[in-house]
Amino acid sequence: MTAPQNQFELLTKRRFLPFFITQFLGAFNDNIFKNALIILIVYQAANWTNVSSIVLINLCAGLFILPFFLLSAMAGQLADKYEKSHLMRIVKFMEIVIMLMAAIGFYRHDIYFLMFVLLLTGIQATFFGPVKYSILPQHLRDTELVGGNGLIEMGTFVAILVGTLCGGVLISHGVTGVMLSLVMVAIFGYIASRFIPLAPANDPTLKVSWEPFSQTWKNIQFARHNRTVFLSILGNSWFWFFGTVVLTQIPEYVKVILGGSETVVTLLLTAFSMGVGIGSLLCERLSGHRVELGLVPFGSIGITLFGIDLFFAHPAIHQGALLNVTMFLQTWANIHVVLDCILLGVFSGFYIVPLFALIQQRSMPEHRSRIIAANNIINALFMVVASIYGVFILKIGFSLSQLFLITAILNAVVAIYIYKLVPEFLMRFIVWVCMSLVYRARATGVEHIPEEGPAVIVCNHVSFVDALILMSVIRRPIRFVMHESIFKIPLLSFVFKTSGAIPIASAKENLACREAAFASIQQALAAGELVGLFPEGGITRDGDIQPFKSGIERIVQETPVPVVPIALGGLWGSLFSRKHKGVLRGLPRKLWSKIRVSVGEPVAPQAATKDVLYELVTTLQGGLR
Repeated sequence: MTAPQNQFELLTKRRFLPFFITQFLGAFNDNIFKNALIILIVYQAANWTNVSSIVLINLCAGLFILPFFLLSAMAGQLADKYEKSHLMRIVKFMEIVIMLMAAIGFYRHDIYFLMFVLLLTGIQATFFGPVKYSILPQHLRDTELVGGNGLIEMGTFVAILVGTLCGGVLISHGVTGVMLSLVMVAIFGYIASRFIPLAPANDPTLKVSWEPFSQTWKNIQFARHNRTVFLSILGNSWFWFFGTVVLTQIPEYVKVILGGSETVVTLLLTAFSMGVGIGSLLCERLSGHRVELGLVPFGSIGITLFGIDLFFAHPAIHQGALLNVTMFLQTWANIHVVLDCILLGVFSGFYIVPLFALIQQRSMPEHRSRIIAANNIINALFMVVASIYGVFILKIGFSLSQLFLITAILNAVVAIYIYKLVPEFLMRFIVWVCMSLVYRARATGVEHIPEEGPAVIVCNHVSFVDALILMSVIRRPIRFVMHESIFKIPLLSFVFKTSGAIPIASAKENLACREAAFASIQQALAAGELVGLFPEGGITRDGDIQPFKSGIERIVQETPVPVVPIALGGLWGSLFSRKHKGVLRGLPRKLWSKIRVSVGEPVAPQAATKDVLYELVTTLQGGLR
């Protein structure tokens, strides 16, 4: 079975399509229900209750996410213990029952009963979540995870878009259409779940504990086992904090600030959802079929910028009759608001898809569902806090627009804090920007790089950014050995230090540095890491590969490990090569150079002499010309 070349090919596979449809219809139904209920509250609740609509809306947000906080530990245990497709069918049958109750609530125009049903939908979603995200790594390859997650996020937000639209349109024409839609979509979702392939239990011997608090703490401890995974969960949870604050206030923002009708609420929610779908799909192309952490800082920057711009975009508070969509879009200021919502969504997609894929990829398989349950618990906690935060900020006198501004600034503060704790995100961002703006790399033979265990890669040295290029095409972290002068280059030094690069010098230049480098190399290989070496000892000045030095032989003698030869092509004469005396002289001709990377088969340590490796790299480079 070969991996799809295009993420949309997954939609033709039984291992993905039925699950995609099940998830899509579930999200679609949730949003028909939630948007119909919110619009009913905002525009009609005053007829039945004295409680303000903004309090009821924030209460709805809290009710929906409360089960995630209380029941996710149990849901994670069940998803690890039992076969997942069977669990999905049980959960989808629950949805039919819940939507029948929702239909009764709409028929009676009973807002408080509908809020109880909303709590039940939260319970159902709580048990669906760990199964939903832990099944993907069982049915998809590593190279398909970003594309699969992108499709799921795109499908989810398209479902939100269409469900939001349908919920608004249907409720504006009465409750009959809402009632029928909720029940029929739930039935179709259950039918789709019947075709999901089997996904065996991760830990069938697990003894399920029904005590929520100790298990919640235990799941969080599973997540904390891998620091990057846990901090990714915190970053993911912050996104839901931000989204809860913004999206919960959109209906009131439209009515009070923009002077829009129910249809304008639907327009802005649709714009955001469409943006997330676009961003999620673009992740596959921008990341090159891999989990690219560099997109996460890129996403957070965009979220902050367009969140702040949303504060400055809106016109003066509208007075008079509420505007429909056609009237609303007649001014540039209002169009500006719509564009901000779209771009907030796009950058949200860039932010959230790699984080989800990273959590799935780096979680321990036997605990994956419970780690995802921990993610849901922390998400829920952040969303509950977001609901309280939204009410608090508004109660102390800030406007809805100012709430958006404060939250966007907080997003920047939180992002900087997380990237300081996990420099890998920022390091990957710098690598991704450099490789996206300056070079276009195409790699062959990457499958020869061992997935795990110690190994040394050796490569010809053509430019100052060779290490960045190899980091951009090889998924495993690489401990590069590089001359201390390159290690200290401004900006690049942050990348090299963060990736654990090892500075080295010749014996004449700095004997202590050289011996410390060999000691570090030995320790890295003993720990099962991948070490990168440029055996020429310096960047080529004529474009030809220089003879390899004997350092590689000393390395494999001290720690016998496989050696993988790699050749770079297309870099000579580029912006950062030494063909030109001044960097800028190479700028006009070789910016956005097409770079080729060819990876050869591993060489056994006993055969890995400097002369043999030189010939192999030279041969690989010759094939690139």
